[in-house]
Amino acid sequence: MKRKLMLISPMLHQGGFERVCITTARLLEPYFDVTIVIFNSADIAYNIEGLHIIDIRMGAKKGKVKKIFNIVKRSMKVRQLKKKMKPDIAYSFGPTANMVNAFSKTGMEKVWLGLRNYTDVEETLKIKLFVKLADLIICCSRTIEKEINVKFGFNSTETLYNLYDVQAIRREAQEKEPKLPWGERDDQGRRIRCMVSMGRDDDMKGFWHMLKVFSLVHKQMPESRLILMGAGTFSYYKKLAEDLEIEDAVCFAGMQREPYQYLKKGEIYLLTSLNEGFPNALVEGMALGLAPVCVDCLTGPAEILLRDGDTSLFERQLKEGKKPVIYGEYGILVPVMNKSRDLDANHILGEERNMAEIVLNLLGDDKKLKRYQEAALMRAQIFTYENYVEQFLKLAGSGENGI
Repeated sequence: MKRKLMLISPMLHQGGFERVCITTARLLEPYFDVTIVIFNSADIAYNIEGLHIIDIRMGAKKGKVKKIFNIVKRSMKVRQLKKKMKPDIAYSFGPTANMVNAFSKTGMEKVWLGLRNYTDVEETLKIKLFVKLADLIICCSRTIEKEINVKFGFNSTETLYNLYDVQAIRREAQEKEPKLPWGERDDQGRRIRCMVSMGRDDDMKGFWHMLKVFSLVHKQMPESRLILMGAGTFSYYKKLAEDLEIEDAVCFAGMQREPYQYLKKGEIYLLTSLNEGFPNALVEGMALGLAPVCVDCLTGPAEILLRDGDTSLFERQLKEGKKPVIYGEYGILVPVMNKSRDLDANHILGEERNMAEIVLNLLGDDKKLKRYQEAALMRAQIFTYENYVEQFLKLAGSGENGI
């Protein structure tokens, strides 16, 4: 008889931990009786056919008091489900679901809380509650795990990297061609050179930096283009693109249910986030052979692009008056940039010029570009389904943190 696994996610709209939740459910079906509990079924962006999903129909509320009451009601409802279904493991994704999973603990199930972003760790009060109620905290990066160990003195933790089917990504990318506002060549007959990024319209993604970096690249290389995908209006950034006079060279593609067709058009994947957990879109771009040029934000990029994850070279470079950049084994890193949103097209920072120079250098050196594209593809194949399932089953097996 299969053990029972309950996965808890607020919604299943497009996002990193939502994708991990759905994929986890499908991969573990041979080993567990899997149920996904969600709080709201609006805007489901993933294929859920064949999955057992329970929608408790308690969507988000506005206002602090209403939010607190909503968490209490959700917790009561999920506790009822746990008593009825008797899961062996209840594994939640994201801060809201983690609260509900912890507060609905019956004592019969193992409560696993998933931290998918470094900002989750900064919620000190919540983490203190989690530590008291969690049986295991699953982190998406070693940096987050270490923070939980050191800052909160909680050692029932594991790092479980996000998972990818590289072959499926490559296969899906070839199934369709995207609708782009440009062809293969520009009006001067030059081959179009594309950079791509993907993420929701959120200040955390630092897209104002990306547009300014791209504007500098475009001035030197007019055949360059930028594809930006993700949910949201991007109204601030569309206006900034106009102010930077690059609106015709940027495609705001919106949320895409089939993003790989767009990703495959890129040569370079850009990431300018202020915070991440484990950036899924970066690895998906690498799976399609895009060379990564990323900021060293907390967390993920350094662990993905450097063999040892050590970025201390930045400090030495800055002390010596050198431009900070690490040419890693699997991609290129620059320090994280200013965290204050700046939509002034006339205000270009030195850190943005630095990143632009690195991109131009890469686009101008075919040999180096190809080497990083090949290295990126090789690295992406480390984060396989097989490794994820093997580690999950070890955690769920007999042992201190298991069943």
